Amino acid sequence: MTIKPTLIQKKIIQHGDGALLVLAGPGSGKTFVVTERIRRLLMESKGNFRILALTFTNKAANEMKERLAEFPRINKKAFIGTLHSFCLEVLANRGNSEGFNGLPIIFELIEDRRKILSQAIREVPILDNEFKQLETSKQKLNFLDHWLEEIRIAKIKLKTPELIDELTLRNIFESYNAYLRISNAVDFDDLLLYTYQIFEKQPKIADFYRRQYRYICIDEAQDLNEAQYRVITALCGNSYKNVMMVGDPNQAIFEWYGASPKYLEQFKEDFDAKVINIEENFRSSRSVIVAANKLNPKYETVGVYPIEGEIKLIIGKSENHEAQLILKEISELLEKGHKDIENLVALNDIAILGRTRYALLEIQNVLEKAGLKYYIYLSSQHQSESNIMKDFELCLRLLVNPIDQLHGEILLKRWNLDSDLFNKSLKYKLNFFKILNQEVTNQKHKIVIHAIKELEWTEENVLFLNAIKIFEDFAPKLTINDRELLINDINLWKQHWDTFLRADHGGAHKLSTFLSQIALGCTQPACQDGIALLTIHSAKGLEFNVVFIVGLAEGIFPDYRVKTRVDHEEELRNAFVAITRAKRLLFLSFPQRKKMPWGEIRPQTPSRYLKKIGFNKF
Repeated sequence: MTIKPTLIQKKIIQHGDGALLVLAGPGSGKTFVVTERIRRLLMESKGNFRILALTFTNKAANEMKERLAEFPRINKKAFIGTLHSFCLEVLANRGNSEGFNGLPIIFELIEDRRKILSQAIREVPILDNEFKQLETSKQKLNFLDHWLEEIRIAKIKLKTPELIDELTLRNIFESYNAYLRISNAVDFDDLLLYTYQIFEKQPKIADFYRRQYRYICIDEAQDLNEAQYRVITALCGNSYKNVMMVGDPNQAIFEWYGASPKYLEQFKEDFDAKVINIEENFRSSRSVIVAANKLNPKYETVGVYPIEGEIKLIIGKSENHEAQLILKEISELLEKGHKDIENLVALNDIAILGRTRYALLEIQNVLEKAGLKYYIYLSSQHQSESNIMKDFELCLRLLVNPIDQLHGEILLKRWNLDSDLFNKSLKYKLNFFKILNQEVTNQKHKIVIHAIKELEWTEENVLFLNAIKIFEDFAPKLTINDRELLINDINLWKQHWDTFLRADHGGAHKLSTFLSQIALGCTQPACQDGIALLTIHSAKGLEFNVVFIVGLAEGIFPDYRVKTRVDHEEELRNAFVAITRAKRLLFLSFPQRKKMPWGEIRPQTPSRYLKKIGFNKF
């Protein structure tokens, strides 16, 4: 079905050269106008150029690619992806000056970064001494996470160690980076930092990308942080103005991660951008829009909304009772449907949102007992569950990055082998996998080595499914529990591989590119089969006919950690984002009593957001 754009949407789609800021609320067709403008530019503009379309989620990027599927090999005409994935491409192709030779390896897992940091701490005596005095594993974990956060904050402010005044932070930052580079690796924040340095130090490279990408489109721009905004301005230089930013200050919910809606206003000033507002909501029913407006009076919409929809309050005596009442509502919807939902209600139409993942635990238990299929949205940090696939994953990393000391030592420790084998292979330029093959006696370890051999890996190609077949054939030999874990991992890896192939990477099946896509979250499906169980932040950009928001009690939502005025403003935006995920029906719930982790039963106070929306009698 062809969607006819409104007059305001047409203005955006037809916009030519020059900077444009589009302020658009939930359900206003942000992705539609961005996609249609790209389509028009590709069809009507003359010359050989590409378009750079930057999104903040892989889900949004995939949706955009699907809408532009009629263009053969769209990847040749436009780069559509996250800013991090664009930066990775820059470093892979132009990163020589920063010490990169080809595609950098991303250490995306927090566990890996903690191990790197613990090594770096030994190089900083004052921290090493402090760390050794810590008694519990929890204290040590908190210590590591504190310094990782300090380094992250410095990086998103685009500071290198020499720009850090505080001596201890400078030393640990320097040592942490050195250990990353020993393994030819980067973390996520490095992608932005090094790309910015390349554009700033080598203007000719930035100019190359400006000539390659005649137009830049940026979606969800309210989520920009300082590093991201400055990468964009460094890319554009002083004269390049063909940038369109689309965002909504009311949906800025990542300020805790350094993002700020202030960059929308800064973009307007820096680029002298034309501003267009879209004040219609094509997604939600009247009931949802009224609730969103009560929560945030600044949110104003125009137009007539013929679908009334429904908003309903659910009060449970306990968390289990709250979950049981939600299950009852879901069962009735599945059986009887609803007048405002055109077809029968399916599991995929339903999402249950919690402020944190802990708020979803009870409903998860109830859904499991009822036999209703659900899924929990995965982060970009993919991890295998079975020991065999964990070992295989480590071997894949070592195959594409033979100097990856961290993962080499982890594998040797897991297999109870001499920790010096990896260093010997580097020193004498020996094949690490041949050494492993001679050393291992465990059958499961031998299967992993066999699978690596079956990959027939070269720099340009890999027969990935050949290795997976080895594991499929081996699975029946395992115990029931181990077999189940392995088969689940096999299915997940096959899903990653299938998504990677369908993304059309120029026909090349490089293992290094595949692992990078996994690290960036590009191979994770945004939606799966079943009811979606999502935190508010993971629900961003998604929409469902039926939305339940659970745990709307003081201390749960709003979260007990919210203290300052700025915190409360962002928490209110979290609630606004949660409500506007609903297209037709919205259910709000809270328990009157909650069992605390230490066993105490505490009465709960209804969330202030319920009162704002209009529920005053409990």
